[in-house]
Amino acid sequence: MNTFFKKTYHQPLAKFAVLALSLTLTVSSCKKDFLVAKPELSLIDEEAFTSPERILAQVNGLYATAKSGALFGGRYLIYNDIRAEEFRVREFNSNTGATVHNATVQSSDTNLGNIWTAGYLVINRVNYFLEGLEKNKKVLSEALYDNYKAEARFLRAYAYFGLVQIFAKPYVLNNGASRGLPIRLKAELTAENNTLKSSTVAQVYAQILDDLNEAEKSLPNTYGSALLRTTRAHKNTAIAVKTRVYLAMGNYAKVLEEGNKIVPQAAPFENAQRAPHALQANIASVFVAPFTTSESIFSLPMDATNPPGTQNQLGFYFNAGNGNLEYLINTTGFGIYSDPAWPAADARRTAFIQQYSASIGWFTKKFSGTAPFVDFVPQIRYAEVLLNVAEAEALIAGGNLVRSRALLDAVRHRSDPNYDFGALATGAALEKAIMTERRIEFLAEGMRYNNLARKAEPMLSIGAGSLIQVADPRYTLPLPDVETYYNPAADW
Repeated sequence: MNTFFKKTYHQPLAKFAVLALSLTLTVSSCKKDFLVAKPELSLIDEEAFTSPERILAQVNGLYATAKSGALFGGRYLIYNDIRAEEFRVREFNSNTGATVHNATVQSSDTNLGNIWTAGYLVINRVNYFLEGLEKNKKVLSEALYDNYKAEARFLRAYAYFGLVQIFAKPYVLNNGASRGLPIRLKAELTAENNTLKSSTVAQVYAQILDDLNEAEKSLPNTYGSALLRTTRAHKNTAIAVKTRVYLAMGNYAKVLEEGNKIVPQAAPFENAQRAPHALQANIASVFVAPFTTSESIFSLPMDATNPPGTQNQLGFYFNAGNGNLEYLINTTGFGIYSDPAWPAADARRTAFIQQYSASIGWFTKKFSGTAPFVDFVPQIRYAEVLLNVAEAEALIAGGNLVRSRALLDAVRHRSDPNYDFGALATGAALEKAIMTERRIEFLAEGMRYNNLARKAEPMLSIGAGSLIQVADPRYTLPLPDVETYYNPAADW
């Protein structure tokens, strides 16, 4: 795990580094558990798991690690959106992803390395936590032990899935036979395990699903507040993420199996099983405080004392209010902005799209907070689950095309009640409409590249000025030097 250990470290320093990593970012309040993270640096290893309160602090610290601005709290989403055709760079700045946008990013890029490091930081902290939890399981009730273990495994799966999507070739390219990632399931306490060959993409996916399936068994049905239901994993959170994972594998039968647990067969498609989920009548309400509607299945919370950090915030990149407006919406013919399928009456245009000036162009204000940018960062919304099920119904042999169309209509008519997709009489026609709807619905939410990759479709890069094929080395982000220098076995 070269994220933590370099060959120049001495053993005591290495041990201290892991200990510090595992004990920072803890909090004291259940209500604001991930909003404000305060390190308990005085704790030593043996004391970290000696009380239910300290173990809960460790759990909260895992979420705080995942919401790093270098990972799911910012850059991971941003890089996925700026790689393709929806945004154009306004200010060429390597610190804000211009080389990613232009498809010229190198393995030596520090910010790219930070995504990898942050992802494996989540993984190692989870592994460390699971080992400590197992040694001290008698401190907790059986129910809490199962709950916390499940939350940790959910976060490990989420981190691995995020990394394998952008640092490895798509699963559907060859059923996951490509080089994947090193799978690390033990806490790295020394440098001796730095060298570890990457597993295949298929093996990484198998580990992700094993973690998610086990997490679902023991996660709670719900929590007692909207904040906790939005910011901590429950059963429906794991189920929702599984629909995304199976969709990336092209396994439409499993998408339906999972999706049907939380998506009713017929409109109005409001879930009452375990935690409630429903589309909001006004989509703008999803992106304003308190950010905890029933549509928000999983979001990462931010607070003035614990924001994503400089040049990581979604608002900093995409909004002009108090941001830097690094990226403008691409208004040429191949961007979704100019697609006739997105008419001016759609609330997603009127609420989220604004012109800065005639000379500069248009931007999205979906993330409209100002510095220090405390907008919650959405990870998965109920709208996505509806479209995941719709796509699976459209593409599986013998799928329910009527239901697929109804789910698509539900998402579109929330924002544009008078829109008519036309006949859409075939699964292929529905799939095309659903993919277009995703581009509109999730603009600036970090899904564009991953939605192309899971289909193994070429990426139209406005920055590179070319259509990048899946076989092109630029299609997949390179394994960072921070990994390959200390673990040359990772890159087959």
